[in-house]
Amino acid sequence: MIKAILFDLDGTLLDREASIKYFISHQYERFYQKLNNIQKDSYIARFIELDCHGYVWKDKVYQSLVSEFSIKNITWQDLLQDYETQFIHACVPFPNLLPTLDKLKTEGYFLGIITNGLGIFQSRSIQGLGIQDYFQAILISEIEGVRKPDAEIFYRALKKLGTTAEQSVFVGDHPTVDILGAKNIGMKAIWKRDNYWGEPVEVDAIIDDLISLPSIIQEWKLYQIRVP
Repeated sequence: MIKAILFDLDGTLLDREASIKYFISHQYERFYQKLNNIQKDSYIARFIELDCHGYVWKDKVYQSLVSEFSIKNITWQDLLQDYETQFIHACVPFPNLLPTLDKLKTEGYFLGIITNGLGIFQSRSIQGLGIQDYFQAILISEIEGVRKPDAEIFYRALKKLGTTAEQSVFVGDHPTVDILGAKNIGMKAIWKRDNYWGEPVEVDAIIDDLISLPSIIQEWKLYQIRVP
């Protein structure tokens, strides 16, 4: 019987693409007096390219921006600090995030997050979405010292929730880091579609909107009841 639902953060609960665009646009405005020799659209587009969907550390991104645009009046460290402290105000949830979490919580599921990334930054992103109180377990790779798709971080989350892989479902957007990582330890896996990464080789269900998640879980539960 399914008891727990675990989620990735970026690209699954947090609409990272929308959040980054919102943040970097406002960062440009905050530092306009020092960046006004650069076209705003160029600054935004190059940041997004260098960011590589979140898989390049932002110190490298900002060092490249400062070098490529010959930025003289502000350091890459200043821009990075702004990113670290202000991104919390730019967190955009995917549609139906709160209604979905409300329904899953009402139905009695244990909820967890497993996310790769820096501890303080990812904690702030979760706070920015206002969802921290929904989850009984939140594991961030920097704090845990282990990253998805390593099985250890999945097992730690299951232990905190008091459940097993066979009783749990993982929802994520990355075919390898999320889906394969979860499948490798025996969890069911649901892909939050993101064609940037390509499709997973093996997945139990695919969703485009979080709102469809509770009905999929309910169908699986009914099937388990009918088939002992």
